[in-house]
Amino acid sequence: MDKQQLLEYLKGEMIVSCQALPGEALYKEEGGIMCLMAQAVKNAGVKAIRAQGVLDIKQIKEQTNLPVIGIIKKSYEGYASYITATMDEVDKLVEAGSDIIALDCTNRERGDGKTPSGFVKEIKEKYPNVLLMADISNLEEAIEAERAGVDFVGTTMNGYTPYTANSKKFNPDLVKEIVKNVKIPVIAEGKIHTPEQAKQAFEAGAYCIVVGGAITRPQEIASRFLSELR
Repeated sequence: MDKQQLLEYLKGEMIVSCQALPGEALYKEEGGIMCLMAQAVKNAGVKAIRAQGVLDIKQIKEQTNLPVIGIIKKSYEGYASYITATMDEVDKLVEAGSDIIALDCTNRERGDGKTPSGFVKEIKEKYPNVLLMADISNLEEAIEAERAGVDFVGTTMNGYTPYTANSKKFNPDLVKEIVKNVKIPVIAEGKIHTPEQAKQAFEAGAYCIVVGGAITRPQEIASRFLSELR
């Protein structure tokens, strides 16, 4: 799919994030679990997946033949961000066949001294045809990411930066604000736990949405139920 075809394909759709990290019950070093999770949501009608790590991305694409937003979560000393933080991760995500690469574009410390905008431009110089999704936490970061040349902005990091820490729930007003101020597609992601919140995201103008923990993380789902019952 070229960029225009992918844009048309994703419009109005729900993407599901299928991720498991070391230490979690659904993580296996040899993989084989997230691709089944992805197949399950494909069977429900989901049209695209967000996935973490080269192995899961390759297995999900082979299993489902769906477009994948690829990320690699890796912590580095001196970096506040850990979602696709360096060019090494970008290289691996390109090699894995990611249809879109998502990266942290929040205004937090980077050990290499680069700004998020500078990193985006560096990626676009090396891979001019790669599609980038900026994971941001506020309007300012969304505007900066668009100027830098990303293809999508997502509200993924809202509530997860020190300056947005008070945002504990899904924030449709942020989606609405970003939609008014950027021309590229806005992907609503982060803390969308109910179908009602998913509807709110689209009503706020989201181009498409990403839902993860509410569907593919049973430990998180069970914890939410238990916290309401206790």
